[in-house]
Amino acid sequence: MSEHRTDPATETFVAHRNLLFTVAYEMLGSAADAEDVLQETWLRWSEVDVEQVRDERAYLVRITTRQALNRLRTVKRRREAYVGSWLPEPLLTTPDVAENVELAESVSMALMLVLETLSPTERVVFVLREVFDVSYDEIAAAVDKSPAAVRQIAHRARQHVDARRPREVVSASETRAALESFRRAYETGDVQGLLDVLAPHVVLMADGGGVKRAALRPIAGADKVARFIVGRAGKVGARVAVRPTVVNGGPALAVQLDGEFDGVIAIRVENARIAGLYYVRNPEKLTRVDSATPLTLR
Repeated sequence: MSEHRTDPATETFVAHRNLLFTVAYEMLGSAADAEDVLQETWLRWSEVDVEQVRDERAYLVRITTRQALNRLRTVKRRREAYVGSWLPEPLLTTPDVAENVELAESVSMALMLVLETLSPTERVVFVLREVFDVSYDEIAAAVDKSPAAVRQIAHRARQHVDARRPREVVSASETRAALESFRRAYETGDVQGLLDVLAPHVVLMADGGGVKRAALRPIAGADKVARFIVGRAGKVGARVAVRPTVVNGGPALAVQLDGEFDGVIAIRVENARIAGLYYVRNPEKLTRVDSATPLTLR
């Protein structure tokens, strides 16, 4: 009785699938779009003569990049018409993602929002070069530019990101402590408790996508944010329950109102206080918070 064997093309694709998903997700900020890109990548890969490919990983990354770049140009226009603030799709991540500082930062809500401000080509070049350490020659082949042009794009994108990315390196324990203080204050409606843990310049962004009610614009300042959080729970008369979780490589909170799952809040911490709150309520973006999504840089 012969053993069932997978063909070499399929084995190679499966072996690199987590990497390809991570590449596509970091370029697009959407797991649903990343999965579509992987499907397109597989269709093109299945037509390739694998024996003629010298570096299978590089070849697959190149296909994925081209498909992601095409989709990124499309979704850029779609996001301009998005109702309210647009936030990346949160992913429940495995412990090894949080332990990998470089990977955790690259998929953090804070950095992915900065990447949204780049042009599609700048974002693709930045992700490949700065996150995945792809050579300029390989990037050039993927984006149909000369290596010299790619170097210029990478330099410009790096300057743009460095000017906007969080500068302080915060330990996981410090972040968890701030999150726990926020959780207690949120559940009890303690405005002063929230003010104690929120940075004076904190900004809250909420993403309801026009499906769930959410603040249409960012809310800035500790007093406004604290009163918005407590006031919203009081307005709907709901019993708030919040449990710790881990999304995009960092501590976060899953929120329940009267026993119903309401959304996920990711945070950014500076000087032991919360400087950024990212509240995703759009149900279409909450399909990846029940089971962990494996991510990798290799």
